[in-house]
Amino acid sequence: MKQSLQLRASQHLALTPQLQQSIRLLQLSTLELHQEIEQALAENPLLERLDDPLEHSVRVLADGVIQPSAPAAEGAPDAAPASEPGASAEVPDEGGPAAPEGELDWSGVGSGKGQDEDEDDDGRPQLEACACSLREHLNEQVRVTQLSERDRALAALIIDAIDDNGYLEESLDEIHARLPEELEIDPDELRTALRLVQSLDPAGVGARTAAECLALQIRRLPHVPLVTRRMALTIVEQYLPWFAQREFNKLKKALDCDDEDLREAQAVIRQCHPHPGAAFANDASDYVVPDVIVRRGKGGWIVSLNQEVMPRLRVNALYASLMKGGKADGALSGQLQEAKWLIKNMRQRFDTILRVSQAIVERQKNFFSHGAVAMRPLVLREIADTLGLHESTISRVTTQKYMLTPHGMFELKYFFGSHVATEAGGEASSTAIRALIQQLTGAEDPKNPLSDSKIAEMLGEQGMVIARRTVAKYREALKIPPVSLRKSL
Repeated sequence: MKQSLQLRASQHLALTPQLQQSIRLLQLSTLELHQEIEQALAENPLLERLDDPLEHSVRVLADGVIQPSAPAAEGAPDAAPASEPGASAEVPDEGGPAAPEGELDWSGVGSGKGQDEDEDDDGRPQLEACACSLREHLNEQVRVTQLSERDRALAALIIDAIDDNGYLEESLDEIHARLPEELEIDPDELRTALRLVQSLDPAGVGARTAAECLALQIRRLPHVPLVTRRMALTIVEQYLPWFAQREFNKLKKALDCDDEDLREAQAVIRQCHPHPGAAFANDASDYVVPDVIVRRGKGGWIVSLNQEVMPRLRVNALYASLMKGGKADGALSGQLQEAKWLIKNMRQRFDTILRVSQAIVERQKNFFSHGAVAMRPLVLREIADTLGLHESTISRVTTQKYMLTPHGMFELKYFFGSHVATEAGGEASSTAIRALIQQLTGAEDPKNPLSDSKIAEMLGEQGMVIARRTVAKYREALKIPPVSLRKSL
């Protein structure tokens, strides 16, 4: 076989840098998008952002005086958002007086009235205090006690071994074993220090087990009858697994009580907190900002983009004028092209999100009118065929993008789901079935809750062919406990 050179012409798809940027921006969430924009602003001097998040911030001077943010510079008008065409080559107009100083309030919004100078308060905003941890709270209580330095040190040693939930992670023997022998610490001293820590606030802190934690809290609950308190202590100290599994018949037989006595003891135990230290956790809450908003209009449901998350970008006017005069070099020309690409891809991103959201709302009208029970089956291919886009594009658009509706905020992927056949030959959405399961379990008799088989039978009466294991899967997805844990007295 001889070697030879051949010249062939073929076609293949090449991802240009502009197309790669468009795909990357499309799959970013709102937070990731703003981070991408901040990086682009730092690297490209031709790009400007007019909706600065720190525009209405306040500054604290060295002497403690609050200074509001400076008004917008003269000659810098508002630019159109990135979704409007022509926003990439906007040149500022001349003029535009700054807002009067008296019209600025501390929120950055003009009030039209001056501040009252006769007020006693100087108008300084309250600063958020640092969160107090559980260990700091316990150590502060130990400091105000009349104890010796040795006892305080032992109590601090116990406090250091307490986890964020308020439980003692190590046993007293393990703590005693790692102490230096020259200190001559007696185990009884550690037990005394532990009892001191367990008497502190919050109740139940320093416990080694869940039973001990609940018992410590029950002993400190006020206005509880003695008989009820004793029964509640007996339950948590001896029969806590039965109580957790709701074995009420076994509990009544072991305690020799009736339903009323057991119900009163159950009410006392439910006042306790199994994790007393959780109240001091400073976990920051995650807030979701919607990308699109759905409102009811005269002609139906109206879908609009959330203007608060749409960055307003434009090309710097000074550099744009230099480019028009032909005074720019090759580096500026490349950065100008990158700025225009970014603005164009941003506009295309929001247009695609809006189109996909409108198509979803058009097919899920019953959901917006009647709730999750009216959700219809929907797949990505149906939206892709309608809009003439690829299925992977729809998947990118619906990932980490959120829609604010009258029923709450949902990710766009929430409106897509598999289907279950009905006896009439139709299809029912899995989301609607989960909503029905939640309604059935919410309206059940607590003394006789519905089993998975019974729920499947009730759904079958409504024409939905669904197996018991499917009901169990949907119930677990909704975080609904099984029938044995939903039973009450």
